[in-house]
Amino acid sequence: MWKKALSLPQQRLFSSTPEVPSLYSFLQPSLFSLKTSQPLPPQSQNPTNPQTESLTHEQISTLESTLHKSLLTQNTDEAWKSFKSLTTSSAFPSKSITNSLITHLSSSNDVHNLKRAFASAVYVIEKSPKLLDFETVRTLLNSMKCANTAAPAFALVKCMFKNRYFMPFAFWGNLLIDISRKNGSFVSFLRVFEENCRIANEEKLNFLKPDLAACNAALEGSCCNLQSVSDAEKVVETMSVLGIRPDELSFGFLAYLYALKGLDDKIIELEKLMDGFGFSSKKVFYSSLISGYVKSGKLDSVSSSILSNLKEYGGKDLDFGDETYCEMVKEFLQNGGIKSLASLIIEAQKLESSTTAADRSLGYRIVSACVDLGLSDKAHSILDEMNAQGSSVGLGVYVPILKAYSKEQRTAEATQLVMDISNSGLQLDAESYDSLIEAAMTCQDFQSAFTLFRDMRDARLPDLKGSYLTIMTGLMENHRPELMAAFLDEVVEDPRIEVKTHDWNSIIHAFCKAGRLEDARRTFRRMVFLQFTPNAQTYLSMINGYVTAEKYFSVLMLWNEVKRKITVDGEKGIKLDHNLVDAFLYALVKGGFFDAVMQVVEKSQEMKIFVDKWRYKQAFMENHKKLKVAKLRKRNFRKMEALIAFKNWAGLNA
Repeated sequence: MWKKALSLPQQRLFSSTPEVPSLYSFLQPSLFSLKTSQPLPPQSQNPTNPQTESLTHEQISTLESTLHKSLLTQNTDEAWKSFKSLTTSSAFPSKSITNSLITHLSSSNDVHNLKRAFASAVYVIEKSPKLLDFETVRTLLNSMKCANTAAPAFALVKCMFKNRYFMPFAFWGNLLIDISRKNGSFVSFLRVFEENCRIANEEKLNFLKPDLAACNAALEGSCCNLQSVSDAEKVVETMSVLGIRPDELSFGFLAYLYALKGLDDKIIELEKLMDGFGFSSKKVFYSSLISGYVKSGKLDSVSSSILSNLKEYGGKDLDFGDETYCEMVKEFLQNGGIKSLASLIIEAQKLESSTTAADRSLGYRIVSACVDLGLSDKAHSILDEMNAQGSSVGLGVYVPILKAYSKEQRTAEATQLVMDISNSGLQLDAESYDSLIEAAMTCQDFQSAFTLFRDMRDARLPDLKGSYLTIMTGLMENHRPELMAAFLDEVVEDPRIEVKTHDWNSIIHAFCKAGRLEDARRTFRRMVFLQFTPNAQTYLSMINGYVTAEKYFSVLMLWNEVKRKITVDGEKGIKLDHNLVDAFLYALVKGGFFDAVMQVVEKSQEMKIFVDKWRYKQAFMENHKKLKVAKLRKRNFRKMEALIAFKNWAGLNA
C-alpha cells in the first residue's frame, strides 16, 4: 500500500555489486590497506623477504606474551610493534588479545592510534573475521564519531559488507547516522544504507534490517540535505520491501521535498496515503509542507495551505513549531509581505473557532515570530495594516507586541496599545497587566504604571493585589512616598485591594526617612481619619523621624497619645514592645522630658520589658551633663523630682 500509493516506478532496488572500499587519506601512512584488485608490489610477494618469513611456535608465543604485557602496562607502541610482527607472518594473537588491542587503540583519544585501530580491524575482518567481536567494532566506530572522522567509518562498514562480516544494524547503524549528520556525509550514508538493505533482503538477515528511525534518517538526508526525489523514493521503496511502516515524520520529509520541488500531485497522493494509514494528526505533515513552500518561495501556497488546514480541522490550529513560523514570517517580510501577512491573519480569524485561545491563534503565532526575530516594529506594522484594511484585530495579535514592548521597556507605547485594546472592546488578562506594570515600574515610568492600573480596575478584573504591591514596592524603592500616598488614597476604597495599616506605615516611614515630617504627619492624620489603627511600627517611624530632626517635643506629644492607648494584649490598642520603649526612652532622655521618661520606665516594668540602662545613661551624659538638681529645685519642683528619679534609676547618682 505504501509503495502503490506513491506510484513509484518499478526498478531494481539494490545494486548487487558492492563498492570496493578505497584507502582514505585518513589512513596514510598505515600498515594495512583495504584489498583492491591491483596486484601487490613485487617485493611484498618475495618469499625471501625477511619480513614475510614464518615465525616458530615459540616466537609466536613470545610475541603474544609481549603484546599482552604491553597492553596491561599501557605500552601502546610496544603492543603495536608485537602485533605487526605477528601479522606480518600471517599469525594472530588470541581472540581476547586481538579485541583488547583494537579497543585499546580506539580508546586512546589519539588520531594516530585510531588509524592503527582501523587498520587492525580491517586486516582482521579480511583475514580472520571470527576473531573480531561486534562490541569491539562498535567501540571503534564510536571513537571515529568522537574524532569526527567520517571517511574511515564508512570504509570500515563497506569492508564488513565485502567480507561478509555481518553485524546487527543496531550495533553500527545509529553511529553511522550520527557521523553522517555531524559531517554532512549523507551520500555516503545512503550508499551504505542501500547496500545493507540489499543484503538484509536478499539473504533474509533480519538482524541487518534497519529500524524506522534509521529509515527516517535516510529520508531526511534524501529530502532535506540532498533534495533528491529519486533517492527519497528509493528509500520509500526499501521500506516497503522490508515491511517497515512509515510514521508521520516519514510523510513530513516527503511533504517538504515535494513542496520544494512543486510536485503538487505527489502531495495530494501523500495526504490520501496518510488517511489510508489512519493517521489522526497531520501536524508534522503540514508543518513540513509549509517549510518546503517557504524554502522555494511559494508564499501563495503557504497561505492557501494554512487556510485549508484551518478549514479541514474546524478552525483549530495544528500548532506548527515556532521554527516553522519564523521561517515563514522571515520569507514574507523579505519579500515585502506585510500586507500579505495581515490578509492571512484576517482570513484565518474568519475560520478560527470561537473557542480558540488568544495564544493559539494564527495571528498570535505570526506576530510572535516577528517578535522572536527581533522585528517588533514589523509586528506593529502588521497590526496597522489590519486596521487599515478595516478588519477587527484579535487579541492574539496585540499580546505578542505588548510582551515585546514590555521586554524592551517601551512602556509608553505598550500603555497606548492597551488603551487601544480596551477601546476596541477586548480585554487583557491580569497576568498581562501585571507584566506590563512591572516593566513600567522597572524603568520608572510611573505614569504608565498608574494608567495601566486604572485600566485594569476599570476592566473589573478580580485580582489586583499583585500589581498593587508591585507599584507600592517600586515607589518605595525609588523613594517616592508622595506618589505612594496619592496612589493609596485613590485605591483605598476599592474592595478588591486589601489595604492595611502596614501600607500606611510604609508611606510614613518613607516620609520620615526623607525628613519630610509634615507630609508624614499629614499621612498619619489621613490614616486615622480613614479608621486605620496606628500600631507600634507607625509610632516607631514617627519617633525616628522626629529624633533625626531633633524635634523631641513632638515625641513627647506622641507619648501622651500612645500612653492612653497602651493595652496588655494589644488587640484594641497599642502593645508596647522593646523597640518602641527603647525609641521613646532615647528620644525623651535627649529632650530632657524626665517625667515622661519615668512614665515609660513604669510601663516597661509593668509589662516586664527589659531595658538596657546604659544607652540612656550615655544619652544623658551627652546632652545634660551640666544639668544640676539644685537649679531645677528653684524653677520646677516636679521636673526636679523626675530628674532625681531618672538618675536613681539609671545609676547616675553614684
